Amino acid sequence: MKNKQKSRLCWFLGFCLLLSAFGMFGASAASPPEGVITPVYLDRSEVLRGECTRIDGVTYVPLRRFCALFGVTDLTWNGKTNTATVSSQNLSMSVRTGDVYILANGHYFYTVGAVRNLAGSLYVPIRPMARAFALDLDWDASVSAVRLSRTERSAAAWADYDADTLYWLSRIISSEARGECMEGQMAVGNVVYNRVASKEFPNTVWGVIFDRKYGTQFSPVSFGTIYNAPTASAVIAAKICMEGYSISDRALYFVNPKLATSTWIQRARPYLFTIGCHQFYA
Repeated sequence: MKNKQKSRLCWFLGFCLLLSAFGMFGASAASPPEGVITPVYLDRSEVLRGECTRIDGVTYVPLRRFCALFGVTDLTWNGKTNTATVSSQNLSMSVRTGDVYILANGHYFYTVGAVRNLAGSLYVPIRPMARAFALDLDWDASVSAVRLSRTERSAAAWADYDADTLYWLSRIISSEARGECMEGQMAVGNVVYNRVASKEFPNTVWGVIFDRKYGTQFSPVSFGTIYNAPTASAVIAAKICMEGYSISDRALYFVNPKLATSTWIQRARPYLFTIGCHQFYA
């Protein structure tokens, strides 16, 4: 009799655990583990209801579920590198936890917020995902929702970066901001591009870097370190800048106050912000 009671008790406890597990997985699939739930619409129909979340102003979507919306289900996970690989006939994408970019068809798309692992699922900012799948994206402030629209293409065309621009931009970023975070390296690249767009400076990347109108503009040109092979992160930062991403469209100068031999920039130009070792000025 005791054995029967014990058996029934074990069965009941097991059944309760099963219900508990079902409830846990159901809840995690229905709502994001943190942040503010944000509606996402694809061609006017809401998708991934309750699964998209906004953290620090950035809307995140679950990678696997988002890709499945477009029939892309070939995803593999490398636990050693914390990297997900997405493959289809038209798209090859790599996403790594902690990065502030994704790689899609050779493009480096800036994510603003870092890729996150939330409750065991990989969450990616929606804007670079929209670019990867060649979607139009709008933010509907009236209802705090993201609206996506399909285009004629199913994925981004393969990247084709101008070799000369990439060569020099990656080298100035590497020689000026080696060891800085990705945003710090991007900001240096932005300074070069902002100068290209300004009437006060030459209109090419090479021309800006080697500009000597008011003396050498960048110390690596004088020191010769501009010719050193760039770091891998500097190449990525250069490609992100070439994609049109900008930390600031006003920054025209930067200085490392610990190494600077002149205080002209600090005295003459409006201060904007500091990233890592560099102060940036307009």
